[in-house]
Amino acid sequence: MSARLGELLVRQNLISSQQLQKAQEESRKSGKRLGYHLTKLGYIKEGDLTNFLSKQYGVPSINLEDFEIEQSVIDLVPREVAEKHQIIPVNKSGASLIVAMADPSNIYAIDDLKFLTGYNVEVVVSSEVAIKEAIERYYDEGEAFDDVLAGFDDEGIEYVEQDNLDDVDEAAAEAAPVVKLVNLILTDSVKKNASDIHIEPYEKSFRVRFRIDGVMYEVMKPPLKLKNAITSRIKIMSKLDIAERRLPQDGRIKLKLAKNKEMDFRVSVLPTLFGEKIVLRLLDKSNLQLDMTKLGFEQKALDDFQDSIHKPFGMVLVTGPTGSGKTTTLYSALSELNKISENISTAEDPVEFNLAGINQVQMHEDIGLNFAAALRSFLRQDPDIIMVGEIRDFETAEISIKAALTGHLVLSTLHTNDAPSTVNRLLNMGIEPFLVASSVNCILAQRLARKICDECKEPIDVPPQTLIDTGMSPEVANSVKLFQGKGCGKCSETGYKGRVAIYEVMAVKEELKEFILNGANTAEIKREAMRLGMKSMRQSVLTKMEEGMTTLEEVLRVSVGDK
Repeated sequence: MSARLGELLVRQNLISSQQLQKAQEESRKSGKRLGYHLTKLGYIKEGDLTNFLSKQYGVPSINLEDFEIEQSVIDLVPREVAEKHQIIPVNKSGASLIVAMADPSNIYAIDDLKFLTGYNVEVVVSSEVAIKEAIERYYDEGEAFDDVLAGFDDEGIEYVEQDNLDDVDEAAAEAAPVVKLVNLILTDSVKKNASDIHIEPYEKSFRVRFRIDGVMYEVMKPPLKLKNAITSRIKIMSKLDIAERRLPQDGRIKLKLAKNKEMDFRVSVLPTLFGEKIVLRLLDKSNLQLDMTKLGFEQKALDDFQDSIHKPFGMVLVTGPTGSGKTTTLYSALSELNKISENISTAEDPVEFNLAGINQVQMHEDIGLNFAAALRSFLRQDPDIIMVGEIRDFETAEISIKAALTGHLVLSTLHTNDAPSTVNRLLNMGIEPFLVASSVNCILAQRLARKICDECKEPIDVPPQTLIDTGMSPEVANSVKLFQGKGCGKCSETGYKGRVAIYEVMAVKEELKEFILNGANTAEIKREAMRLGMKSMRQSVLTKMEEGMTTLEEVLRVSVGDK
């Protein structure tokens, strides 16, 4: 069908021969259909392609978003078959099953469905993207944790062992239901785009929570009697000592999911009053965004940040709480600086993602390899750019600043609330004001705000005075259009899907250096930085709200007012 579809589209002047050639190349590389690449590359709109297929094959087209498919219809076709042929059953009428297809000429798929369901198959056409979304939406429903112990099929998931495990006499941890339950928790967290999994024991209960888009949701309460078995299973998978239950431990799990997708989980085990609490951080390499222009920066903030990382020496600091995207921002900066002409070394605890062409060093406190020791070693390795995972103490801060003053570019993170307060944090560590003023190029503070779900976005009315109280100008407050998510199956009824970074970028210009040298407090530094053009965190998130990306609730959650 692909070759014929391409020729027909060229003949109808809907695409050019060159565009067809390019889409065919992409299709050959990825193994995906030609129609998918034609729409992805922007050569033809999805709606136009669907209408063309509808006319060409004499079958009606359908907009799946306007349609609510009954579960009894979905149950007629297994998910594997729907994914294999890119189809979704839409409705049944007497002896006929109406099926939406991206490729109405696929006779094999139609024959397959006739044989499988026993129905006559009537075809309607829809776009490949719409069918994919419908498969995700409808086939996810009904898969409950409660059913797993009755027999969960965990095919398509493989635990990747790094070396042989010692024989462990933990029959319960290896029992099929527990293995399946742990596998389901891990795969479900990937499916729901969670960033962390929390497995928490209490006196009379045991629960599993996911952090999705920065907010915690309870997903299940396994029986209390499975507490030790689940804990042991995760410890076995992450190569930890299952006999040690009194000390914190850290490990890593690597899973191979369906379609050869690999996922890493960083595992932290903490002894609590009623057992060990486990937190797993999901590290998805395929989702790592290293293009700085796509992180959510506003243009002036991006220009200031890029100017500072392209200076030949000095220090660039990224600040914010745990899970605010600091690592992604730093990796994006390193990715932009990563050239054959530069020697880049990083000291990280832990190394979250492997970056080709960059020398990454994992910290081991127990053998004395800490940030300060790694930094000293880096300076004997002829470096151009150094990244320190975190400045936690005077020693690390002092060596970092000396490196920044002697011709190296140093990138690092700190835990502070905003950019201006970072200066006082360094001074409190014992660094002299003149060293801070002469070494720091730029301080960037960031948070992650939840984005409104595009599927259920709807306009809302907010009193202008409420907006003015948050720091919005009266003119904007009286004219701005605001939105919220109503809640739908796509966003698990939360109204939010995905996150966007909010930035406060403080370039340390000459005027600011004077303030630092004179021992100005945080409020004075902030006022001067804003006078020089810095956009505060509150102003940045208000801009995202004005653009219809986030809500007033998120504005108040991720930022404080400017006083």
